[in-house]
Amino acid sequence: MSIKDKLPAGTLLGFGAAPLGNMFRNIPDDEALATVEAAWQQGVRYFDTAPFYGAGLSEIRLGEALARHKRDEYVLSTKVGRVILDEIEDVSARDLGEKGGVFAFGRPNKIVNDYSADATLRSVEDSLKRLKTDHLDIVWVHDVAQDFYGDEWLSVFETARKGAFRALTRLREEGVIKAWGLGVNRVEPCELTLDLTEAQPDGFLLAGRYSLLDHERALQRLMPAAAARKVEIVAGGPYSSGVLAGGPNFEYQKASPEILAKVERIKAIAARHNVSVKAAALQFVLANPAVAAVIPGASRPERIAEDHAAVTEIIPAQFWHDLREQALVAPNAPLPVDNV
Repeated sequence: MSIKDKLPAGTLLGFGAAPLGNMFRNIPDDEALATVEAAWQQGVRYFDTAPFYGAGLSEIRLGEALARHKRDEYVLSTKVGRVILDEIEDVSARDLGEKGGVFAFGRPNKIVNDYSADATLRSVEDSLKRLKTDHLDIVWVHDVAQDFYGDEWLSVFETARKGAFRALTRLREEGVIKAWGLGVNRVEPCELTLDLTEAQPDGFLLAGRYSLLDHERALQRLMPAAAARKVEIVAGGPYSSGVLAGGPNFEYQKASPEILAKVERIKAIAARHNVSVKAAALQFVLANPAVAAVIPGASRPERIAEDHAAVTEIIPAQFWHDLREQALVAPNAPLPVDNV
């Protein structure tokens, strides 16, 4: 069965819970809980989180919010690769690769990177407690890539291959989880996993690498290879860390002048056709048949309604033609107009 088969029927839009870990700002508890409830009221039934998001804060808040609802009515995914300790550490001293400072307002609990089998099992057990649930549907192996580990990433990947991959395969065989895969911000680990003979992931959560602003590498190799193996992709970060939704960030940092210029070109075309950039961003991602669902993050209740309106917004065909003609999307990128 594919990832799409494991999601609730009709699911296109999920909920990325990274912001619940106080991503970029100190979010009040009531605002975080109200955001999850707003997503539920809009029909969202797929929620994704991770221990890394605020050192367990996202899982704690999501668990509290979803405890109001029946467990068999939603799909829940989290991640392994980090163990959260009761020990306190200096948050400002954490080495978070390209995500440095992103969760500066999260809990101060020490985060230990560990992709071994034992750590994977412990991480799953700890997540179950924080999420107030007795089972997980999907588990992603988190951030085994260059953006966190630089030149050492292949050795970290090898640890995960021998540890987390095998542990999660066993949990899937035992029926403890329904699916597993990688949750990463780079395509290379996904490509490498597909080439393994012993690992059979169900899918990938690929954040930021399939968006209006960055999709060429994924289209070149990953999408065709994943489709050939019937491995589907959940697309995270469709707004490219917020710059496509009016924010200042791209790749978790202040957007460069080049990126801002590209966004302005997209905005200009969108304005000509009376199209919201959010709608263009979400519908572009969902037009690719390899994508099972898209999970934008939100930390304010009103953003949820905007996301859902964006999915159903009518976008004229000429808008997509203009993007393609101005080389703002790859020539081989599937577009909604291609299916009309």
